[in-house]
Amino acid sequence: MSKPTPETPEFVLPAAVEQVWLEPFAAWLSKERRYSAHTVRNYRHAFVDFFRWLSTSGVAEKPFDELTRREMRDFVIEAQGRFDRRTLHLHVSGLRSFFRFWITRGRMARNPFTGIPLPKLEKRLPQFLTEVQMRSLLLGPQRLLDNESIDAFTAWRDRVVLELLYGGGLRVSELCNLTYAAIEKRAGVARIVGKGGKERLCPLGSVAMAVLQRWESEFAPSISTDAPVVVTRRHTVMKPREVQLLLKRYLALADLPLDLTPHKIRHSYATHLLNAGADLRLVQELLGHANLATTQIYTHVSVARLKAVHRTAHPRS
Repeated sequence: MSKPTPETPEFVLPAAVEQVWLEPFAAWLSKERRYSAHTVRNYRHAFVDFFRWLSTSGVAEKPFDELTRREMRDFVIEAQGRFDRRTLHLHVSGLRSFFRFWITRGRMARNPFTGIPLPKLEKRLPQFLTEVQMRSLLLGPQRLLDNESIDAFTAWRDRVVLELLYGGGLRVSELCNLTYAAIEKRAGVARIVGKGGKERLCPLGSVAMAVLQRWESEFAPSISTDAPVVVTRRHTVMKPREVQLLLKRYLALADLPLDLTPHKIRHSYATHLLNAGADLRLVQELLGHANLATTQIYTHVSVARLKAVHRTAHPRS
């Protein structure tokens, strides 16, 4: 029989624990740190799963401040049987944030997860499209319009979606939240509020701006400053899930893997910039990464590409 998890009805977080400990932490993540709803939900799940483990291990009545490093090591060992390494790292990151939050508020003196070793993450290079594949993907809406498979509104809306994702390197949530007030047309840039409320300027590119101008002049239901740029046929704000489904249509049309997500277009954007000689710190700023190490993963992609070319082209490879 499987152990109860946060998603199953066998375990319910005690109301007192939820109200006194979890809700203030979740509110701080959302309102002050401005974390995405997805991240807040993951951190909530991490805490509920952790408290479930405390309950089944017989230490749920123990004050958080008295939890030992040995107990936290036991939790990590047990969790390795239920989560992959990346998920485990994310859960522990959320729990460390939980304890740091309450330490700063004087309700705890130490963080029991400090120094707890975690299994090493396997190095995974981000998936990305080649420039040829990207061009094929971007031509999709026009191809469907030409053979009358979609109407002009849908074709130009979809072109805007794809061109902004690739031209600006936007996260899908940033695209869905984009309003006309954020776009400086003369400069061809958008002011994007990303993770943690961090603002950055994103050049959108001449092609994206031309597509956007055609969309505005002929199809957009509203171009008032607070109006969303990408909308559904019902003129409502597009949701990330709707953008994902839209992308799958054009991936299939371009004969590309259907598991590629909108975030892979962002990976492609970064990789193509670096392949063309863009400065790493500039790419970091364009992506809105807080740490340079996050951006450096794309240099590995570029190096891997160069090595592949060398292997196929050099006589001594």
